[in-house]
Amino acid sequence: MTRLKSIALYFLLTLLTSAGVRAQLLSESIRLNQVGFYPDAPKIAIVVGEVSGPFQITTPDGKKVLFSGTLSEPRQNAISGKIAHTADFSALHTTGTFVVVVPGLGRSYPFSIRPAVNRDLAIGALKGYYYQRASIALPESFAGQWHRPAGHPDTHVLIHPSAASVTRPEGTTISSPRGWYDAGDYNKYIVNSGITMGTLLSLYEDFPDFCRTLVTTIPESKNSLPDLLDESLWNLRWMLTMQDPVDGGVYHKLTNARFDGMIMPGQAEKDRYVVQKSITATLDFAAVMAQASRVFRHYNRELPGLADSCITAAVHAWQWAKQNPTMRYDQNAMNGQFEPDVVTGGYEDRDASDEWIWAATELYLTTKDEGYYKAVNLFPDEKTPLPSWSQVRTLAYYSLARFGNKLTPVGQKDLAQLKNRLIQFADQLRQGIDKQAFQTVMGKSPSDYIWGSSAVAANQGIALIQAYQLTNDRAYLDAALTNLDYLLGRNATGYSFVTGFGSKTPRHPHHRPSVADGIEAPVPGLLSGGTNANAARQDKCVGYTSTFADEVYLDDDCSYASNEIAINWNAPLVYLAAALEALQKKAHYSTSSK
Repeated sequence: MTRLKSIALYFLLTLLTSAGVRAQLLSESIRLNQVGFYPDAPKIAIVVGEVSGPFQITTPDGKKVLFSGTLSEPRQNAISGKIAHTADFSALHTTGTFVVVVPGLGRSYPFSIRPAVNRDLAIGALKGYYYQRASIALPESFAGQWHRPAGHPDTHVLIHPSAASVTRPEGTTISSPRGWYDAGDYNKYIVNSGITMGTLLSLYEDFPDFCRTLVTTIPESKNSLPDLLDESLWNLRWMLTMQDPVDGGVYHKLTNARFDGMIMPGQAEKDRYVVQKSITATLDFAAVMAQASRVFRHYNRELPGLADSCITAAVHAWQWAKQNPTMRYDQNAMNGQFEPDVVTGGYEDRDASDEWIWAATELYLTTKDEGYYKAVNLFPDEKTPLPSWSQVRTLAYYSLARFGNKLTPVGQKDLAQLKNRLIQFADQLRQGIDKQAFQTVMGKSPSDYIWGSSAVAANQGIALIQAYQLTNDRAYLDAALTNLDYLLGRNATGYSFVTGFGSKTPRHPHHRPSVADGIEAPVPGLLSGGTNANAARQDKCVGYTSTFADEVYLDDDCSYASNEIAINWNAPLVYLAAALEALQKKAHYSTSSK
């Protein structure tokens, strides 16, 4: 071979190789669950843009083709107008790690197909609470590279003048350690702890056997309690300190007067206060304590007296609420009357009717006292609102349905109506998802994209799982899976919104330890708030690149309106991932490799 021919052949091979590499380059236009799929579950990717024709599922190196298919007909995104196609590879049951390849476009991020594919996610999201613990050091043996000294001992917390009473005058102190930092800040809020604890305790009540298998490697992992309950105890014991033992009322929050800067917990040394008691905090507290009493009653030997203490606290809180039904938390009004001004998270709620329903229900279920069931109108209208910190009514409905066969006669008479209500709600959620651009329950309406929209998706998934529990209809479980797919990458941003899970995840969440610890990777297992149509107006962070409701997201720690983390967002993620794992065998989502 002549030198000229050798050079020509070299360049030809280089050209062909380069063309092959280009064909396999990562394409951000292919959106899918970046963690993976159960072997026998639905599996789809969404391809955004004007494309058509075949797609393939291959090994990550492209050397082996496992599946070939054809992209669906185009659908238009009702929000952005962009075109989307579905790559459906549900018929592929082979286990392994793969990518989606669209010729001429590129390949997707890698994903797995295997049984128990969401187990690590469930454990990681639950472990996220350990990293949020206040008043304790996180040693390297449990926290890995995110280990840190203790912060906020909270053993000398000041009574704010708004919280002063005869027995606890202004400026005196109480001890209120433990608890979880609420979000990206270092304060602790009863209202947000309410829905968080309710969701985690409900996971245990729905799937106790599975919860006993979740080991998160925390200091308590070797004791006889499930890690889910050990972690919940860290916050429960703090909540108990927030009740005034004299009158039963519950302080709204434990907080600095102003937010700390982006510093580590051990560097934060500002004065801490408990502030005004409120009706919503007290009722949320009553609901959690009543539910906790049921749960921890099973562990009387390990925790003697705790269940009794919890129900006593719940009843005491209920009595305060009956005497102070209008004690709403209004931070501006409080600041107009007392000093120092408090400008941290308000968690203000003008309507406590849903908190009354939740507290009455949990007290009824735990005590079997029908007086609680009759104390308020549990079904004031036909609505079944999606749970959020300010709307907890449907948590009561989940609990009533959970214990449907154990209700007293007064509850039994409403049970059929209640079950129909929950099923109809789930039907409304999943209606029309086949016409939606990303084929998910989440995002059918621009109104889904609010502050903390990731929790909207996770809570929709929980509602669908409740319907599955009532009907055994796998269609509800399939719909719930679409929202986990959404959270893990099948969305208009292409992000998996859980730190550390997936290939394209938040690297710069609005989370003080992740910003201040000097470690490149953020604390793992935390759910970013996600797409928020109004984020650019709410936080004034520079860098948002879209105004479409399903695309307004910025991976920047300044974007607290789209990229903060929060305990009430992680809780439904823990529930959704764990419940899908617990139900996979029942739903035939775990099969051998085919």
